Amino acid sequence: MSLVRLAILFLCIGLVVSACNPVVNFFAFHPDTRYEVPPDRFPADTEDVFFEASDGVRLHALHLHHSAADTATVYFHGNAGNVYHRLRDLRHLRDIGTSVLALSYRGYGKSDGSPDEAGLYRDAEAAYAYATKTLGYQPSRIFLLGRSLGSTTATELAQGKALAGVILISPLSSAADQAGAMGLGFAAGLAGKAFDNVSKITRLEAPLLIVHGTFDQVIPIAMGRKVYEAAPGDKTFRIFEGAGHNNLSSQFARQYWQAISAFILQHSESEPATKN
Repeated sequence: MSLVRLAILFLCIGLVVSACNPVVNFFAFHPDTRYEVPPDRFPADTEDVFFEASDGVRLHALHLHHSAADTATVYFHGNAGNVYHRLRDLRHLRDIGTSVLALSYRGYGKSDGSPDEAGLYRDAEAAYAYATKTLGYQPSRIFLLGRSLGSTTATELAQGKALAGVILISPLSSAADQAGAMGLGFAAGLAGKAFDNVSKITRLEAPLLIVHGTFDQVIPIAMGRKVYEAAPGDKTFRIFEGAGHNNLSSQFARQYWQAISAFILQHSESEPATKN
């Protein structure tokens, strides 16, 4: 997301004038409904799955099954593209030793509907329900991983749940903070409580890993620090010197995947719970 678009987004968020909502959505979400990877090009043991959100919207996700793993990681991507664009990262994540359920938000990829903040939270709950009720994982064997915008869905979903762990990549602290960081302090009051990771992270019960680059010009590392400082309990903050917003898993791949692998393996060591 460009800085200009973020500026307009957070200027509009929170306005009570309903006509602003389409503008907010235009700048906040950049779904791709055309790019698709055919199943014959999927990694082994990968499939398209579909389920419904609480408001009836049909959602699409990718399930990458790991036959030897007793944990699952629910993956929430950033604001652009769709889940198919993340296949390489999803393979890396499964290689760590966890099955993966990666959601395409409403309006993205093969998912129906149109994206908005409340809708994304419903989508996250639906993915979690699929992981627990359909795939049969107990909460204590589920990790959540949210990147950028996906950090907001992961944090919203994680509140009060006894999960295996939560991983936030370049997390947003709040819409108001984003406005202030960009020199738009006059607009911060308009953002209200939109995308308020800081308040929600205080209700986290699971171990937390935050990964952030020092050269992130989209979501400055100060926001990641703020989320980290507000979080209770078992938490780790991994800083990547010189990393930006979009190159963590490519230019910094070795350190990036080592950090995530160490966290998942550490918090997978407890006695595995039996699937439902």
